[in-house]
Amino acid sequence: MNKKITPYLYIIPLFAAISLLILVPAFGTFINSFYRDVTFLDKEFIFFSNYLSLFGDNGFVQSLRFTVMFTLISVPFEMALGVMLALLLNEKIPGRGFLRVAVLIPWAIPVAVSGRIWQLIYNYSYGLINTIFLSLGISDAPVNWLGTGTSAFVSLVIADAWKTVPFVAIIILAGLQSIPDEIHEQAKTDGAGIFQRFFLLVLPILKPVIIVALLFRTIDALRIFDIIFVITGGGPGGSTNSLSLYAYNYYLSGDFGAGSAVSVILFLIALILSVVYVSAGKFSEDMK
Repeated sequence: MNKKITPYLYIIPLFAAISLLILVPAFGTFINSFYRDVTFLDKEFIFFSNYLSLFGDNGFVQSLRFTVMFTLISVPFEMALGVMLALLLNEKIPGRGFLRVAVLIPWAIPVAVSGRIWQLIYNYSYGLINTIFLSLGISDAPVNWLGTGTSAFVSLVIADAWKTVPFVAIIILAGLQSIPDEIHEQAKTDGAGIFQRFFLLVLPILKPVIIVALLFRTIDALRIFDIIFVITGGGPGGSTNSLSLYAYNYYLSGDFGAGSAVSVILFLIALILSVVYVSAGKFSEDMK
């Protein structure tokens, strides 16, 4: 067999799997977004009408605003906590092995289960937070944590951080473990303080790892669905309705064309941010 052809034969199954499982559904969703595809009507090509209708829909604009704000606030918050947790777990402290396993517990719990846990914690009548506040006299009456748009937003950010900070910490910790102790010792010998070592030594080395964690968390935050579905259902008044939940509701109502258009918009936002992150990380240079 021709040696030039043989390598291509080995990667054909990979390309076939990617095409069948990723490219074909994605391309189908993109094409479908240009159709009026409603279960009880004939399918019709309407070009950009689905997109124009969406941007004139206050519900979609609110979902877009919520998704962007959730991403902008939750991702930096989770990244900061994840880095701090990783630095702590990288130190030679008693019980370090146990702590490294313990922090993974929230990440290992299914999202629907963790969402239900936090829904019970925020419960107005018998929730854990209200019970503690009333017992300690911090509040005279129960607080409706999911009753307003702002409090529901903050509650979702906290619940999402509890779930995903361990993921960030483990990725960052893996990067920290790759830095030889000799580098730290040499920096200490040269008189570098703890902040100088972190910002001038550790942070530049960790940049590719941080970019990867940032990329994963941003994409996850943009397509957040399950934890909102369980805790708030998009309420109150649609104030916590994410784009994924908005697309889901279109699909649920049988409007697959509009649902596809929302999915395409979400995909484009994630794609643009991914390109920005990869460009900022300069992976091609760092990997050389």
